[in-house]
Amino acid sequence: MDKRATDIVAYLTWVGLLIAFIAGDREGSRFHMNQSLVIWLAGTVLGFVSHFPLFGWIIGSVGGIFCAICWFIGIVNAIQGVEKEVPVLGQIHLL
Repeated sequence: MDKRATDIVAYLTWVGLLIAFIAGDREGSRFHMNQSLVIWLAGTVLGFVSHFPLFGWIIGSVGGIFCAICWFIGIVNAIQGVEKEVPVLGQIHLL
């Protein structure tokens, strides 16, 4: 897979992220794979937090909307071929 395809596939689902990591251009797409991983992990953590009554629901809802916006920004940047960090979560580097 070329860099652009790997960047886009990384944002689609957890499975897409795994496919991008295994079969894609790992070195060229490291930036977008990291962004996607951080967004998916934040969404997963917020999913668990949202199970707590009241404050968890509020934090989970607001955080979920924020993660969805970050995901949209990330996938648009991947489609355009731009390596621009998403707000707040983009500063976290796991890969």
